[in-house]
Amino acid sequence: MGTWQKSDWRNKPRVQMPDYQDHEALAAVEAQLSKYPPLVFAGEARKLRDELGKAGRGEAFLLQGGDCAESFAEFGADQIRDTFKVMLQMAMVLTFGAKVPVVKVGRMAGQFAKPRSAPTETVNGTELPSYRGDIINGFDFTPAARIPDASRMLQAYTQAAASLNLLRAFSKGGYADVNRVHSWTLGFTDTDEAQRYRDMANRMQDSLDFMRAAGLSGENTHELQTVDFYTSHEALLLEYEEALTRVDSTSGRWLAGSGHMIWIGDRTRQPDGAHVEFCAGVQNPIGLKCGPTTTAEDLKVLMAKLNPLNEMGRLTLIARFGAGKVGDHLPRLIKAVQEEGANVVWTCDPMHGNTVKASSGFKTRIFNNILAEVQEFFAIHRAEGTIPGGVHFEMTGKDVTECTGGVQAVSDEDLSDRYHTACDPRLNATQALELAFLVAEELTAFREEHKVAAV
Repeated sequence: MGTWQKSDWRNKPRVQMPDYQDHEALAAVEAQLSKYPPLVFAGEARKLRDELGKAGRGEAFLLQGGDCAESFAEFGADQIRDTFKVMLQMAMVLTFGAKVPVVKVGRMAGQFAKPRSAPTETVNGTELPSYRGDIINGFDFTPAARIPDASRMLQAYTQAAASLNLLRAFSKGGYADVNRVHSWTLGFTDTDEAQRYRDMANRMQDSLDFMRAAGLSGENTHELQTVDFYTSHEALLLEYEEALTRVDSTSGRWLAGSGHMIWIGDRTRQPDGAHVEFCAGVQNPIGLKCGPTTTAEDLKVLMAKLNPLNEMGRLTLIARFGAGKVGDHLPRLIKAVQEEGANVVWTCDPMHGNTVKASSGFKTRIFNNILAEVQEFFAIHRAEGTIPGGVHFEMTGKDVTECTGGVQAVSDEDLSDRYHTACDPRLNATQALELAFLVAEELTAFREEHKVAAV
């Protein structure tokens, strides 16, 4: 890494990135961003890498979740608070099921750019460039809005900085107290529809009551009222990433200062491409989306490029295949990892392989398909003797109607009620928490099987 420079990606083939028409404006924005403070710090990224290493060994579990694409228009304190709140609830339920710490990583404070399946889209006979996220162009279907605008990077930075400021206050200021978090969850299980989860919630309450009786509470135990919360996003817009990349004064290594963890998407994981080149040179934990077209040969090359020192926690493989297809692809990728003796964290993204078009015309995801992919992910890891290290969800704390199913029984006809996403359909707060209970059941079963096997 000693010879790597943060601009080396510019010499590699690039995909899924905009072509800015005003090169002078782009250069001015990059120069301005390069003077701004980084949004995260190297010590935080190293701590996250260590915690992810525990997830890879089965000593922790990763919960990664948040918006499919953050919006300038919908930005606000309530939006951040609500998503953070649901992630705390999910993490507490998963902690109870896994009996290990849960590493909490938000798709927040940087998830502004989105890859698209086509460079243009056509509406009523008019063809315009695709919307690529608020950091690049506008959502409105007009020629002016769809022109890539470099100044949007400055707004993205400002919003990310404000989001991180509030997240740090929430995570360390008492809002994350375990008793407060569990009281929110009890409200969910009090409903008739969620009664199947009431037993687990009551057992969690018994544990908290015991701790309180033993003298452990948020008032006298710091760990019970604070959490570590990290941010992550897809490192898609490399001009933005490069401008915020700094040399860590402690280690002398490069740090992507835009977020604690960054990942490479399924459309940008070319071994000789610009995105792999950039991510290979920074010390942040790196995620790599692995879809059906990921070959064993490419995966081996990518692991060598992205994690040459074979550090556990450096590289997270995010499997995304679709319900019913995990068995066709995950075993061969696990075999490739084992053949290389590679240290990776395996996590499941059950969202991106399960997008369908509803009869109403809306893009949606079916709750039962999302759950099915998670269950297949766990089943294969049980069969292979490997560790399911985490889950990765697109979700929001808002009461949206974008995914169908769950205890709320959102139907195709309901999708138009509160369909607010700019890109992909997200789980709402109730669906996300229900999924956490179901994943906790998988974790409990996995833990019990391992206990029996050890005996």
